[in-house]
Amino acid sequence: MTNPRAGQHAEPADLIDVPHVVTAYYALTPDPSEVGQRVSFGTSGHRGSSLDAAFNEQHILATTQAIADYRREQGYDGPLFLGRDTHALSEPAWTSALEVLAANDVTVLVDDRDSCTPTPAVSHAILRANRSGSAIRTSGPGLADGIVVTPSHNPPRDGGFKYNPPNGGPADTDATGWIAERANAYLEAGLEGVRRVPFARARAAARGYDFLGTYVDDLPNALDVDAIRSAGVRIGADPLGGASVEYWAAIAERHHLDLTVVNPLVDPTWRFMTLDWDGKIRMDCSSPSAMHSLIDRRSEFQVATGNDADSDRHGIVTPDAGLMNPNHYLAVAIQYLFSTREGWPAGAAVGKTLVSSSMIDRVAEDLGRRLLEVPVGFKWFVPGLLDASVGFGGEESAGASFLRRDGSVWSTDKDGILLALLASEIIATTGRTPSEHYGDLTARHGAPQYVRSDAAATREQKATLSKLSAEQVTADTFAGEPIVAKLTEAPGNGARIGGLKVVTENAWFAARPSGTEDVYKIYAESFGGADHLRRVQSEAQELVDGVLSGS
Repeated sequence: MTNPRAGQHAEPADLIDVPHVVTAYYALTPDPSEVGQRVSFGTSGHRGSSLDAAFNEQHILATTQAIADYRREQGYDGPLFLGRDTHALSEPAWTSALEVLAANDVTVLVDDRDSCTPTPAVSHAILRANRSGSAIRTSGPGLADGIVVTPSHNPPRDGGFKYNPPNGGPADTDATGWIAERANAYLEAGLEGVRRVPFARARAAARGYDFLGTYVDDLPNALDVDAIRSAGVRIGADPLGGASVEYWAAIAERHHLDLTVVNPLVDPTWRFMTLDWDGKIRMDCSSPSAMHSLIDRRSEFQVATGNDADSDRHGIVTPDAGLMNPNHYLAVAIQYLFSTREGWPAGAAVGKTLVSSSMIDRVAEDLGRRLLEVPVGFKWFVPGLLDASVGFGGEESAGASFLRRDGSVWSTDKDGILLALLASEIIATTGRTPSEHYGDLTARHGAPQYVRSDAAATREQKATLSKLSAEQVTADTFAGEPIVAKLTEAPGNGARIGGLKVVTENAWFAARPSGTEDVYKIYAESFGGADHLRRVQSEAQELVDGVLSGS
């Protein structure tokens, strides 16, 4: 249910007490016998709040030691790129990680401005370090990897910690499972075996790396920046108080773009935000409530964009449509890129998660491109982006990346800056906004109605939902149409989806637990109009309620 204050500016009572949150990071000791206080890697690393004893110094010391152990186990002996976002807990956790890495004799590369680093800049740096000719090395000596301290778009009270191996993308479950198990063993042993040196010594041992300059200067190899500049596209960029704030200023300056950073403020309370759908402060650039301030300014720019705190997500605001639904923009980006990137391999596939819009399926078919449908989690796109067998990989939650203009890998993690700038390229080269292009797609393929609903769920309920099976759907029809698929594994790679997807010719729904918050999600889409979508939602909810009532 939407909070009545959604879209309104935060008030003092909505703000975190930053000293209290940071003090809890050091003062509270997690109890590893409590499930909620153990290290647990979701789809994007370990997340939690220090106030709940779910993200505290012991977690980070143990997890970083586990990563150091994992590196030795895998033979990764190159540098480790260490970045952080602007959450209040990010710098304390970054400090703890640096102390452990230095004690383990890991060569650590940190931002040479002693500032924040977007997730895509860390991925870009790892790939650059591991590049050998036109290929990226993932075996052999000297391999680099990275850690980003970020809970992404989560509320200000949260912290997050994620590991990117030498392929530059989010670590897969084999790696995160190993790291989490080792980290929890260290917690249970009272951190016995965890190495650590004083911060002054660790900081002195770390080397500086120009994340910003290396990333920003390379952008013309992924985007037609000349076209954006020549067309004089008027851009507004809102970093939403996140790690991209200095990057957007540098992009404007170095590439001579008509680009305004509409909100250069960084504040760990995020007091300048409008509240999200549930009344919380959340830097979700795909949320109309969280993006309300930028939507109000849409007439000032030909395109306005937002990013979340670590800049791996994008939000696109046009004068004619306001904030675009992420699915709509993904479809437009795919149509545009595969029609214009002459240097891309002819066999490069379109990558989507199975909860993304079926409009993407229809666009891919129209383009004559193979569709790669995978479970939720950007890690599933990493191999394809790395070897260029996937040209574009995108998630319905507004995370995506794509190949360089010459068809080689750009990043293997979500890149919100890249996708935001692509909207300007589309305007520059076509003279029309992405939302206008989406109108063309609906005229050709139909106009789907899409919705995602979230509801609170206990860990036990989430576990039950993750084990939903096709056999639990006994009907042959759903929402008035014959069922054509009951999926518990993704068609693109056969991996389990951690939930269930039911598909008909003109509609589908998927139910799955969140990997980062204590909620479950029901995704639904219909090409049959709003009334049919409501029927799809109702029948999907009825099925989920039945499963939960028996748990």
